[in-house]
Amino acid sequence: MIHILDTNNSLVNSYLAQLRDTTVQGDMLRFRRNIERIGEILSYEISKTLNYAPKAVTTPLGTAMVNLPTDNVVLATILRAGLPLHQGFLNYFDSAENAFISAYRKGLTEADFTIALEYVASPSLEGKTLIIADPMLATGASMVAVYKELIARCGKPAHTHIASVIGCPEGVKMVEQNIDLENDATLWIATVDEYLNENKYIVPGLGDAGDLCFGPKL
Repeated sequence: MIHILDTNNSLVNSYLAQLRDTTVQGDMLRFRRNIERIGEILSYEISKTLNYAPKAVTTPLGTAMVNLPTDNVVLATILRAGLPLHQGFLNYFDSAENAFISAYRKGLTEADFTIALEYVASPSLEGKTLIIADPMLATGASMVAVYKELIARCGKPAHTHIASVIGCPEGVKMVEQNIDLENDATLWIATVDEYLNENKYIVPGLGDAGDLCFGPKL
């Protein structure tokens, strides 16, 4: 239940290359759009796993039977870096409900921190299909904390899809150890990089996704 998109060559490779390229990263609009486009591709791949039922659609010349998704989808994202990826999902799941949660590294140093959650806005998740989008799966601690917080507050989804752009083995392992990827969830990620450095950033990665999307923070 782990899908890594770049194990097969596709246009995802081009978008990843531009996201990583320091000569391209200065264009924040282009950076956000490339994350958004990967979100659209992830949306399409996830859509193949949903439940469908036939529906009659009236055309000017007759009636067409079309299989349409029946899942009630909730799109959740982790503020702030997750917003462009979230928009990519929303472009495809345009009638989905939405959830937002803030999570950030809180600690004395970049390498020594806990995950702080300060804001949650979500509909009921009971029996629905939850998609949690966050571009970087580094330590995996934020994703696990957000998943557990959403379920504790808003109910248990029928299934959860965890979606990221770039991850690393440490982050994937954290998700595997704390979220049931055999029964409750599926992990979707565009690529998995080599390792985390001493400051818990993905190498080679792309840097700080939030800063590259929206500018540096204090």
